[in-house]
Amino acid sequence: MRLGAYTACLHDRPLDEALTILAELGLTSAEINTGGFIGAPHIPIDDLLASETARQDYLGRFDQKGITLTGLNCNGNPLNPDPRVGPKHAADLHRSIELAAALGVRRVVTMSGLPGGHTGAKTANWVVNPWDSQFTDMLTYQWDEVAVPFWTDIQARAAAADVKVCIEMHPHNIVFNPATLERLVERTNATHVGAEMDPSHLFWQGIDPIAAVRHLGELVFHAAAKDTRINAGNVKLHGVLDDRFTPAPADAEPLNLGGANTLNQWPRSPSWQFVAVGRGHGVDDFWTPFLQALADIDPGMAVNIEHEDAELGQIEGLRQAADNLRSAAKNVKTV
Repeated sequence: MRLGAYTACLHDRPLDEALTILAELGLTSAEINTGGFIGAPHIPIDDLLASETARQDYLGRFDQKGITLTGLNCNGNPLNPDPRVGPKHAADLHRSIELAAALGVRRVVTMSGLPGGHTGAKTANWVVNPWDSQFTDMLTYQWDEVAVPFWTDIQARAAAADVKVCIEMHPHNIVFNPATLERLVERTNATHVGAEMDPSHLFWQGIDPIAAVRHLGELVFHAAAKDTRINAGNVKLHGVLDDRFTPAPADAEPLNLGGANTLNQWPRSPSWQFVAVGRGHGVDDFWTPFLQALADIDPGMAVNIEHEDAELGQIEGLRQAADNLRSAAKNVKTV
């Protein structure tokens, strides 16, 4: 099993410095962003697509640090009906698959995307609970008219490139849990589309990530290490569908997510929040059996830390996550 980190949390530093930090934390794997919601400062995409020498030189920088490039990350919304967002994110995903094949990296992480609710819609629409037939009609449109054709094409591109596309099961997407992942795989006859197992978004939905791993089995291609703390007192009042997010002020320079869309501010006292590995669920109680379940599928699977713990600094959060993840891995048995 290869333990590492997704370097988006180190985008303010040059790639070589970021890789040095990972190596000093005892990590041996890196995942690099290649488009979608955020930029790609750690990878010169055009240069690498154009030159074999550039690709060898780039991979050599990882080798020098004892790090393996295990995945490209292109999380975004390729199904967004906003013409400023969806087509760009889709093109980024297409290019990421091409780049992964050229680099010999066999994993591209992304999200399934979310369309509008009907033809001509201008914004994405997530149907949370389709108790009313208008919402099942929306889902039928989203799946039949948008998602299945798009992902059938992605499956063909990925198979031709021999690259596995790993979907993060993320709310506000058509694929957000094991059942919707399986539905997409079945509807597209996919062999090269499966799951990136990020437990953080499953936790707050009430899904057991270990049960999800065991259920999906070989459909799990890749994994993230991000924890979630459930704040039980707030859940009692607001539930897990806590909608108290607010727009970030312009002077805070909120992250642009494409077009006019920006990342909102979290509630001050949320029902749940992302935390470093071990700060939401225990190393022995959760993280070791989680890694064991992954290793039972693929002993060489990459598990990359995604640091989004707002209570901890950049390096502090990575260090805590790395220490806890390596501690959890010590008791994992492989055949």
